[in-house]
Amino acid sequence: MDFILEERVEKARDLFRQGYNCSQSVFLAYNDLLGVESTLAATISGPLGGGMGRLREVCGAVSGMSLIAGFLAPCPDPAVRQAKAATYALVQEFAERFRAENGAIVCRELLGLACRKEEPVPAERTAEYYKKRPCVELVACAARIVGEYLQRQNAAPEE
Repeated sequence: MDFILEERVEKARDLFRQGYNCSQSVFLAYNDLLGVESTLAATISGPLGGGMGRLREVCGAVSGMSLIAGFLAPCPDPAVRQAKAATYALVQEFAERFRAENGAIVCRELLGLACRKEEPVPAERTAEYYKKRPCVELVACAARIVGEYLQRQNAAPEE
């Protein structure tokens, strides 16, 4: 897998600034490497923004990494417990790295919100919105975590 990490990180930031949500921004930063067409990638990851439909639960950037983990450590057959364990291990690795860097993986905690649920209508993306929210950098962090993982995998000697 040939890619330049910082280009993927900046792509994730740019996608968020274009109006994609946090999950979409992370997933779309890598969808080409995963063989997923852009419209499908945006559709699949779309509901996970705002901590899953603005419920402010698990951060959408973390959910985007989890979707990517499903492609990197696939488990299409639920009877294959080792594959399922590998998928879960990668999700946990990504989430723990994100938590270590940001202090949480829950959207409302990252945003300093007391409420658990908000109206389902997304906030308008204004200059004030971007000033108040750390989301651009959270998306960049998630994209970097995925990219660093891919670089380590690519550098691993063949068995």
